[in-house]
Amino acid sequence: MNLEFEPIQLERQRDYAKLLARCPQVVSDYSFLNLWAWAEEYGLRWAWEDNIVWIQQTLPQMVFWAPVGAWEEIDWGARFVESRNGQTTFIRMPQALAENWRSGLGHRMALVEERGHWDYVYSVADLVELKGNRYHKKKNLMSQFKKKYDYTYATFGPDLIEHAKGMQQDWCTWKDCESSNILSAENQAIYRVLRDWDRLEGTMGGALMVDQAMVAYTVAEALTDDTVLIHFEKGDTEYKGVYQAINQMFLAHCGQRFRYVNREQDLDDEGLRTAKLSYLPVDFLKKYRVDLSANVLS
Repeated sequence: MNLEFEPIQLERQRDYAKLLARCPQVVSDYSFLNLWAWAEEYGLRWAWEDNIVWIQQTLPQMVFWAPVGAWEEIDWGARFVESRNGQTTFIRMPQALAENWRSGLGHRMALVEERGHWDYVYSVADLVELKGNRYHKKKNLMSQFKKKYDYTYATFGPDLIEHAKGMQQDWCTWKDCESSNILSAENQAIYRVLRDWDRLEGTMGGALMVDQAMVAYTVAEALTDDTVLIHFEKGDTEYKGVYQAINQMFLAHCGQRFRYVNREQDLDDEGLRTAKLSYLPVDFLKKYRVDLSANVLS
């Protein structure tokens, strides 16, 4: 690609947000908070054109993410020219752009579904109200938490950062993060967000405190006008029902202006998939891997 890639910059998050808002479909991977959190783990870099941001992943191998901008206004056929530079691979591509490219580029691309990267989308009202038999177990667990513990719900902010860092350190000890590349990488991403909380725009969250100690927290942001995106949700499982409680209470306090909640992907982890399905998603945002054979950007 004949582009000048540079590290993700906090100073350009507003410019990036404007282009992201022009995408016909917005999935969790492309929020600025997500790019910033995982920039070091994936070696993320970006390159800017007049109406597009190109995203390059350099670790553990060189691939590209979907470009960000007003996809429908771009002549993609004119953007790509045949060359002998080999295959160009894009991952985490939203379905809307994949279909756009398939109609415009045809045989010049191969499309592969990435089930592990599908976003899970839920109704905020469903997860706040927890009505009916289908949510009986989760509502029961939440009720047990409320009855058993003298808790306080707090809106997440700068005053809770040190509490969250301490709880995250404990959580990683319980889960032995050092023995898991995935958990270790996530831990670094969480610390990056907590460290830069005051500089990141649009962040929100909630926490549960028991005896002045944090037992659960959620980090989230507005993904679109009608969707809140939950990035990280951690709880101390010694407190029965803590995950059901933080999930419901955060949405009840901070999510009611949204219609949907996006809880990101399962990364093909069967346990995580089972847990996410148990909350009964109303939709999935599908993503794909796209290989462009012998094409580069013009």
